[in-house]
Order: sequence, then C-alpha cells, then structure tokens
Amino acid sequence: MRSGFFFPQQAIRPSRAEIALGRPGPSAHIQVMLKFTPILLAILYAVAMYRFSAWRTARELDAKSTELADGRLKALTDRMAEALDLPRIRVNIYEIEPVNGLAAPDGRIFITRGFYNRYRAGEVTAEEMASVIAHELGHVALGHSQRRMIDFSGQNAIRTALAMVLSRFLPGIGPWIANALMKLLAARLSRGDEYEADAYAAALLHKSGIGVGPQKSLFTKLEKLTNNRGGAIPAWLLSHPKTEERIAALEALEARWANVQPR
Repeated sequence: MRSGFFFPQQAIRPSRAEIALGRPGPSAHIQVMLKFTPILLAILYAVAMYRFSAWRTARELDAKSTELADGRLKALTDRMAEALDLPRIRVNIYEIEPVNGLAAPDGRIFITRGFYNRYRAGEVTAEEMASVIAHELGHVALGHSQRRMIDFSGQNAIRTALAMVLSRFLPGIGPWIANALMKLLAARLSRGDEYEADAYAAALLHKSGIGVGPQKSLFTKLEKLTNNRGGAIPAWLLSHPKTEERIAALEALEARWANVQPR
C-alpha cells in the first residue's frame, strides 16, 4: 500500500469517510489559513515598521542631541532623582526648533532646543521645564513606548480585518471607514497615555517638593507658545487631551492628596 508520506497528493485529499461526514479536508484548513494571512502579514508589517521607526529615531537623536548642562534645571532634576531613588536623571537637548519634549523608545529624555530657548528667554520657568521632564519620565516608567508597539500592531491587524469585512458590504469605502475608525481608537489610546503620564509627573513633582502648580501653569502657556510660532501645533499636543481637562484632572489629584491624613 502506498503511504501518504511518500505520495503527498494522497495527503491533501479528504477521505470518503470525511466527505460522508461532512468534515472539511486539509484543503479547507488551508483556505482558512489563507483568509487569515493578510491579518498576520499586517501584524508583522506593523512590528517591522515600528522597530524601523525606533531605530531611525534613535539614530537621529544620537546625531542631533547633546546632554543638557543647566545648573537650575539640574538642581530640580536632582530633587526628582532623589525622590525616585536614582543617582541622577539625564536630560538631553534635541537640536530642533519646535517646542517639544519627548521620551525616546530607549528610555532617554529630550527637550528640544526651541523649548529650551523659551526657558532661557524667561517665557517658561525652570519648574515648568521640570514638569515637562517629569511628564516624559512618566512615559518611560509606565512603559508607553512598548505599549505603543503592541497597540500599533493590534490596530493594524484590526484595520485589515475591518477593511476585509466592510469591503464586502461597502465596496470602495470600506478600507477608508476602517482607517478612520482606527485613527479614532489610536487618538483615544494616546490621550489615555497622556493622562497617565500627567498623573505620574504630578506625583513626582509633589513628592520632590516642586509641586503641581508649575505643571498646571505650563499647560496654560502652551497655546501662547504655539501661537508665537505661527500657530503650529507642537508634536507632543497631537492626540492629547484638552488643556482644561488636563488641568481639571491634576486638580482632582491635588484634592485627593489633600484629603489623605498623614500616618
């Protein structure tokens, strides 16, 4: 008797018993796998693109940044480092003009030259700059970079699946609707990250003795700082909560801490 091991054509054909019982043969399983192939490819593509983007960002930051050397800011970051039981907090200057602060995927903290120049000009106080650093530390401590990779991969897979389903009922506009829905989801997840980083920064500033006041006052200045640059929205405000909502959330935290009785 010929074995299917040596004759693969026998292995891919369903037996008569399988046909009689209505069971799918191996070819049906292959068809199911092929249906999921676009989703799997979308996940792999998203992971690859995220890793490439992180690598490219790290290279650019290496080429265009130096360590911040500012006595007033160092005194404040040293207080935060002590509160976190760290030897020090290293902050880097990213040599670009837009007003921005960012946390790199590798955990480094950056303030742009444009933001630092506003501080040097007296438009932003040292304590307000410290609140930006604390916010970016929150992104690092809470693992938001790693979460974004997972979110981005999942969103890409969902976008592909939705586009496949919607295209059957809405040919031509199905992929557009799927893309729009994923943008809304991404914005909501990003706002959640910002609230978490704000809360982390507030707790750190409170513990360091700097207070939450500078964090709130900086929020009120952001629109003015932006308008002075022609109305362009800084990158760290994209998909962020409204200023009033962020301040309200901080005030709720302050009220909660005020009601905590010391032991």
